[in-house]
Amino acid sequence: MESVTLSHAARLKLYRIAFALAIFTILYNIIEGLVSVWLGYADESLALFGFGTDSFVEVISGLGIAHMVLRVRNQQGTRRDVFEKSALRITGVSFYVLTFGLTVSGIYNIITKHKPETTLWGVVISGISIIVMLLLVIGKIKAGRKLGSDAILADAECTRVCVYMSSILLISSGIYELTGFGYIDSLGTLGLAYLSFKEGRECFIKVYNNVNCASGNEKH
Repeated sequence: MESVTLSHAARLKLYRIAFALAIFTILYNIIEGLVSVWLGYADESLALFGFGTDSFVEVISGLGIAHMVLRVRNQQGTRRDVFEKSALRITGVSFYVLTFGLTVSGIYNIITKHKPETTLWGVVISGISIIVMLLLVIGKIKAGRKLGSDAILADAECTRVCVYMSSILLISSGIYELTGFGYIDSLGTLGLAYLSFKEGRECFIKVYNNVNCASGNEKH
């Protein structure tokens, strides 16, 4: 891992930046979730609705990450505490529940040949999300590398998954708007379900390995 020798003041500044990025991620996901769920329901776009629901799950994960940044700043090298462990488990369960809901709903929509009224907002929201999340990934990687922090770099990887989810929404929404292909919204939903399952599984795997998106080991 890339790391540099930093003064105490410089390290504290970087941790403040990492914490600010974590808080911004939480706030952005709350707003994104509310808007996506509302518009997804109004436009009958299951992919956009599921994307918004996923944003709320990311808020739970984000709380654990913000707490992790403070813990690492104050006690470098320590392992995750009860709060982080609980946040991780709740996040994992939430991802599994979301996976089940999206899968059942997606299959049902395929069987009933349901079509959304429009997916235009899916294109707009996913496009904005990709830009915002990529900037967050860059900022978190920069801070994590300078601090030599595996935990903050793990946070960046979690944010990168949001980019993948946004990309699925953008592709499925864009194809529907251009072609009117009725199944693409449901297929996009199943794609989101797959990533949600992987995220949920990763959470529980890392619980038992004593590392996670809201924790990680520090190298010093």
